[in-house]
Amino acid sequence: MIASLPRPAWLRAGTVVYALAFFAFLFLPLAVVAVFAFNDAPYPAPPWRGFTLDWFFGSKAGRTGLFSDGPLLASLWTSVVVASWVTLLAVLVGTTNAFLIERSRFPGKQALSLLMLAPLVIPGVILGISILAFASRMAQFADDTWGLELDFLRPGLPLVVLGQFSYIVSIATLIITARLKRFDITLEEAAYNLGASRAAVFATITLPALKPALVGAAAISFLMSFENFNTTLMLVGSDAPLTVMMYGRMREGATPVLNAVSLFLMLASAALALTLLRKPAIGGTS
Repeated sequence: MIASLPRPAWLRAGTVVYALAFFAFLFLPLAVVAVFAFNDAPYPAPPWRGFTLDWFFGSKAGRTGLFSDGPLLASLWTSVVVASWVTLLAVLVGTTNAFLIERSRFPGKQALSLLMLAPLVIPGVILGISILAFASRMAQFADDTWGLELDFLRPGLPLVVLGQFSYIVSIATLIITARLKRFDITLEEAAYNLGASRAAVFATITLPALKPALVGAAAISFLMSFENFNTTLMLVGSDAPLTVMMYGRMREGATPVLNAVSLFLMLASAALALTLLRKPAIGGTS
């Protein structure tokens, strides 16, 4: 319990072994994927056949690399577009929810707060099927009753955005609510006493204090949307995001280009994380 007390040799050795085993389990699969993205073989697994960059830049038949694969790049861009919309909606609605939970008093607020967490415990497949069934019924009802063709309620990117937003907004709300709960409201009261308007107080005091939570919620929302598969698979149409495209490629027969995509995403995620860590606002205080 106390770090200064001597520990038996077996306990020290066990701690080292546990730490090595944990990090090996965590990072060894990623390292294998990264290494075999450069394997000069038509399969994404051992044995090693030599070094090549074909799976990144190749354009020959059977060796089309990541940056020469039009459908793969299109699916990557589709994932970015979907994640951007989900992030924007999740942060905006999550901020509104946080103020509703922390600053408002109304009957049933506790029940509403618990209900908001329901999408987090529903499996993604069930959530996707439920949204698809409900949206399809609504679209069919509008078509039969008024002759309206509501394409955004049919399988496609709008429905994917809606499906991902339905649970990611709960995570964004929790992050922003935690920050708002620690905010010193007397700072706002002092500004009001000095004659500041509600908009000025929000823009100059509240919003800067919430900035770390907003940036963190945006980053988490973007990454969770980008990597989502279960809900997306149920709601996708003809424009497949990257996760669905990679799943289809795996079923057809995997090539090292999927390792190249994985390595590219790992580097992009690491760059995003380092960028956020370098921002003073992320670790700042209100």
